[in-house]
Amino acid sequence: MESSFVMPLCQYLQFSWWATDIRESLWLYPFIQLIHFTGLSLWVGTNIVGDVRLLNLGKKPQTAREVRDGLFIWNWIGFTIVVLGGFLLFSSRATIYIVNPAFRVKLFMLVPTALIWHIFLQAKTPSWGQGADTAAIGRVAGLIEILLWISVVTAAVNIPNY
Repeated sequence: MESSFVMPLCQYLQFSWWATDIRESLWLYPFIQLIHFTGLSLWVGTNIVGDVRLLNLGKKPQTAREVRDGLFIWNWIGFTIVVLGGFLLFSSRATIYIVNPAFRVKLFMLVPTALIWHIFLQAKTPSWGQGADTAAIGRVAGLIEILLWISVVTAAVNIPNY
């Protein structure tokens, strides 16, 4: 990661005006972190609700498809907040984060895998979740997504340990 392209880009981000303001402010970094965690709660929370419905757990007044459709906009609003907040947090200490093993696992392995799986799951839920009970493949896919997001969060909480 410390290639001739990546580290200069990280240095550029870290010493940009916004990153410097975030890093030097007493309250800005924690505030952005709060926003980032709020978006993460919205993003992962709506994912988990949809996945739990795919697993045929809980009350069943709606099909998995209806749950996914009802949460779709909130899910992507949460994702947008996560990306914006994460970018700002990363920018403030980019040269430190880019060499952090937990950050690398989170950002370069788990997040792309979980995001691709989530998009795949959203595309397949209409066919798997049309009725009161979800197809077996849909239940397995929902469980896999839950495990992927648990892995992302686990890597994220380990970032301060490195």
